[in-house]
Amino acid sequence: MDGLSHLGAALAALAGPWQIAYALGATLAGIVIGLLPGLSATLGVALFTTLTLKMPPGDAILVLVCVYVGAIYGGSRTAILLNIPGTAANAAACLDGNMLARQGQAGRAMGIATTGSVAGSLFGVLCLAMFTPLLAETALKFGAFEFFWLGMVGVMMSGSLTGSNPIKGWLMGLLGIFVASIGLDPIHAHPRFTFDQNEISGGIGLIPALVGAFGFAEILTVMSQPKLKAAVNSVDSVLPKIMDLLRYWRTIIRSGLIGVFVGILPGVGEDMAAWSSYAAAKRASKERDKFGKGSVDGLIAAETGDNAAIPGALIPALALGIPGSAPAAVLMAAMIIHGAQPGPMLMVNQPQFVYDVVGITLLATLSILVFGLIMVRPILWVLRVPREIIMPIVFVLCVLGSYSITQRLFDVWVMLGVGVACFWLRRRGFPVAPFVLGLVLGDIVDKSLRRGLVLSDGSLLPFFTRPISAALAALVLVMLLMQFPAVRRCFSRREATA
Repeated sequence: MDGLSHLGAALAALAGPWQIAYALGATLAGIVIGLLPGLSATLGVALFTTLTLKMPPGDAILVLVCVYVGAIYGGSRTAILLNIPGTAANAAACLDGNMLARQGQAGRAMGIATTGSVAGSLFGVLCLAMFTPLLAETALKFGAFEFFWLGMVGVMMSGSLTGSNPIKGWLMGLLGIFVASIGLDPIHAHPRFTFDQNEISGGIGLIPALVGAFGFAEILTVMSQPKLKAAVNSVDSVLPKIMDLLRYWRTIIRSGLIGVFVGILPGVGEDMAAWSSYAAAKRASKERDKFGKGSVDGLIAAETGDNAAIPGALIPALALGIPGSAPAAVLMAAMIIHGAQPGPMLMVNQPQFVYDVVGITLLATLSILVFGLIMVRPILWVLRVPREIIMPIVFVLCVLGSYSITQRLFDVWVMLGVGVACFWLRRRGFPVAPFVLGLVLGDIVDKSLRRGLVLSDGSLLPFFTRPISAALAALVLVMLLMQFPAVRRCFSRREATA
């Protein structure tokens, strides 16, 4: 009953007119961000973090979660109409969504995408309410030794599952940890990598670095690519057919489970959830030949999976302080800025906050349902705005957002420097998501390692001898060894003989 009372209090607090207005406005802004090719959910959350600094914490988190949910949903519009994924999470929706649009069923495709998005998000919200308190209770048994390895698991996992080259992913994760360690160390306040520069002694600001990595770098990437012609197609009715819902209910449940599970994995993200759900639906479907040619099954699987991953990514962020995706990492940083402390102690110190996030995610889901069914054509007019107008506006927001946090010009230079570096690295095949995760987890890894060494009087043995630490260390070792071809061949031979 305690959990139900907390949830009831959260829903009652969100029933005010200002809260509903914030939710609708932020969700619409998120949809527009997701709608525009080149922008991303991470960029949207990072920019709005800087714009909500003066807002009350509850309203600020409401705005940021709604932007997050709206951006992931909005990217399906361009995927269906233009065959251009608005965000990376919507790439799988291009395969069948655009084929349906070419067959004159653009409205039906967008209705199916809306249905899948809402169903996946609702399923994820249920899991968020159920599993976050349970995971946080388990995590209370964690100490500094366990949190060090948990942070390393996150970096290792994001590196191995993002992109085709795990070495590049791990290097980016370690680079993020290194950047997070710049400044005064958290225990003895000893300057590290500051080169006697007072401005650097305060460390590299998390939000300016994230805005640079996903804002300025995105601007440079979009402007360096050929201009895409955004021709808005006419659409038919977007109201989903009842038969589509009843016929593919198994796909919705399966994709919801996959989306939540993939979302919980640190650093994997919504795009992997969409592709995993799509692949599972194709394997289970009796109409495999239709996939890639206009399959309703494939489209609803992709959109259910990526939206279910949003609450899934928030589960470890709230319970462990380990974000499940890049947007969740920025959102977690915003929560810290606004006074919340995600992690095992959250359910002890601020139990109401978890249920506030559950209620906010539910409200965001209802908001995308409203906009998905009644505002299709007006929203699509945004696609006619030239990128020469959109990108300078985004750049100004990046500069203002970076400066407004501490009113230091140094943070603007951090944003520009990180943006140029991430743009250069991305052009050479280095994924940015592990860098962001390393940047967020760097503080946890650093503090946990130092505290563990202090507690053990400099001994490394407790990192390997405590039961949970030993299990996590073994997991890191297995993830590392599995990247060697000889080890993979050995495991494949054993499975074949078995």
